[in-house]
Amino acid sequence: MQRIRRFFLFCSGAHIPMLERAPVETNKYAGIGGTIFFTGLLAAISGGYALWTVFNQWWAALLFGAVWGLMIFNLDRYIVSSMKKREGFWDEFKMALPRLVLAVIIAMVISKPLELKIFDKEIQAELIIMEQKTFKMQEDKVKERYQARITELNAAIDKAKKEVTQQGGRRDTLMLLAQQEADGTGGSRIRNLGPIYKAKKADADAAGKSYDTLSAHNQQLITQYQQEIAATDSTIKNTIAELKRDRLDGFASRMDALGHLTDASAPIRYANWFIILLFIAIETAPVFVKLISPRGPYDDLLEQHEYAFLVHKKERKAMLDMESDERLTIAGAESEQRVKEVTG
Repeated sequence: MQRIRRFFLFCSGAHIPMLERAPVETNKYAGIGGTIFFTGLLAAISGGYALWTVFNQWWAALLFGAVWGLMIFNLDRYIVSSMKKREGFWDEFKMALPRLVLAVIIAMVISKPLELKIFDKEIQAELIIMEQKTFKMQEDKVKERYQARITELNAAIDKAKKEVTQQGGRRDTLMLLAQQEADGTGGSRIRNLGPIYKAKKADADAAGKSYDTLSAHNQQLITQYQQEIAATDSTIKNTIAELKRDRLDGFASRMDALGHLTDASAPIRYANWFIILLFIAIETAPVFVKLISPRGPYDDLLEQHEYAFLVHKKERKAMLDMESDERLTIAGAESEQRVKEVTG
């Protein structure tokens, strides 16, 4: 237990020999050191998991997690150890405010990878939906590339069929007129097979030949257009089949999925904020403990030590100034003596 306590005292950034002269403060600084240590440990786990999702290499995740955790641990230790207890609360708060802002930023950074792990099942389901949307978008872009030509070919087919239909209607009309002229139900109303009937029959036969010619020609065009459409459809299918369907599983994709989930679900959004606030509370706890705790014997000893160092520094500077002045005075006197000897 003594080793663990001493380790936590080291984590707090306190000067242990000086702290031993104020034993009533050891529990407070051991608690601060424990909070700093576990914050660094959570940062190591968070950073390691984040790198695992990117590179999927366990050794790289362990190495980066250890480096990241040590960096956060050292930074938190510096933040807490650099805070000095003063006489006024607001003076302390002004000095602690930049450190609190930095602690909040660190908390938000280390909380994100752990949030991704906590909501992993929901994120995996959202990633599948995102993959399907991405694949659908890719397929739509491929189809859009060929859609103009397919539309043009379908319009040409409709035009060819319409021309054949119109010519067939004209042929049928002329044949009906010739038939009515022949049986006396239309035209001149005289039942005969005379010149008028022959003229109408000739027009109907000519229309029939034009219809047959146009129908054969347009049917050939329609067959060509349909073959080109079929070839285009085959090209679209092959292009879609050759699309690279990478699985969305990277860190950025998971962050995007988590954003979709928080936007769509109020419970997940609240849970997400609660996790962030929890990490902010953990990260800022040492700073707040140091800020709200009353001034203790350790703070007095530390202030005396710093003041003694400052006084010693000033005394040393004054002594150096005096020695410098003496050397200058002696040098000046020696210089005047040499001048007198030369001029005398």
